[in-house]
Amino acid sequence: MDGMGRLVPAVTRAFDILELFLEGDGTLSAPEVTRKLRLPRTTVHELLTTLAARSYLVTIPEQPGRYRLGVRTYQLGSRYAEQLDLAAEGQRVAREVAETCDETVHVAILEDADVIYIAKVDSTHAVRMVSAAGRRLPAHCTAVGKMLLASLPAAELDARIEGRELAGMTPHSLTDPAELRAALSAVRERGVASEHRESNPDVSCVAAPVRDSAGRVVAALSVSVPMIRWSEDREAELSDLAVKGAGDLSARLGHRGAR
Repeated sequence: MDGMGRLVPAVTRAFDILELFLEGDGTLSAPEVTRKLRLPRTTVHELLTTLAARSYLVTIPEQPGRYRLGVRTYQLGSRYAEQLDLAAEGQRVAREVAETCDETVHVAILEDADVIYIAKVDSTHAVRMVSAAGRRLPAHCTAVGKMLLASLPAAELDARIEGRELAGMTPHSLTDPAELRAALSAVRERGVASEHRESNPDVSCVAAPVRDSAGRVVAALSVSVPMIRWSEDREAELSDLAVKGAGDLSARLGHRGAR
């Protein structure tokens, strides 16, 4: 490995063992570890004993011979979570996505019936955008907003849109509650959201959900494209890119689901 020092086999094996506990029901026996990693039984026994002595693993009293993750792994994970900054992580991922497609990328969160943009990376092309980091826009007019609204439980969605005037930002904005609900249903089926000239008359956008370690949708990542560069093929391409970017950001937040 160029530019890297030698990996220590024992440490690598110890981490291989710990990562096995991310699968299945989170419990394993020494024979199962031996089989999965194809390591000598003596080596596995020594590693399990060492990890248990340091509280990275613990034996299960009611299941002799089986292990689960110990409190030390929780302490490390909690410290990692404390240091997470959604806006900073979002900005990093948005930059990576923007470098791939050279379009404008946003990350936004939902607050009441609005979205707040917490990260934005501009395209190198000069494009007039109504969004900006820190700006608030009506959720129903944006792809990120539709993605976030569609992810809400039914009761929460009702509370945010019922009895509310859905003001439009352009003539293409969805201002009828029934039309919005139909659009949100389509978003749930597709797993991605889109808007065409609904927040900006010259721009279309696609968005995908960002999930935290518990699987909750906490943000959405979008790619915005001027209509002069928009097509069905481009929409499909950027939808895939938004899903990948949102998956990368979710992974940084500790989400382990399929991307």
